[in-house]
Amino acid sequence: MSYKSFEELEVWKIGCRLAVRVYEVLKECRDFGLKDQMTRAAVSISSNIAEGAERDSKQEFIRFLHIAKGSAAELRTQVYIACQIGIISNDIQKELTEELKKISSMLHALIKSIKA
Repeated sequence: MSYKSFEELEVWKIGCRLAVRVYEVLKECRDFGLKDQMTRAAVSISSNIAEGAERDSKQEFIRFLHIAKGSAAELRTQVYIACQIGIISNDIQKELTEELKKISSMLHALIKSIKA
């Protein structure tokens, strides 16, 4: 795997777009606790990818990719909860869940490629 900057990583780009989408979806949300948790988890995905990429070791990069993957799982759980309590629609839940599963899969593949 060769890249010059984390901005070139497709998973980072998708993570950033997802974070923006989560902010858009929750713009009118008045459940500030869940909104805060969801936006923090969303921002954490691409932030941890970037931070790990800027570290000077493969092991550190892998560690931060695992943290990003954990944040994706955390946000996926919060998306399910938000749907169940009526904060987001089923369509939005499906959209976000699909993106989060894609990100998790991409992170898994990236971790494997770095280890190889």
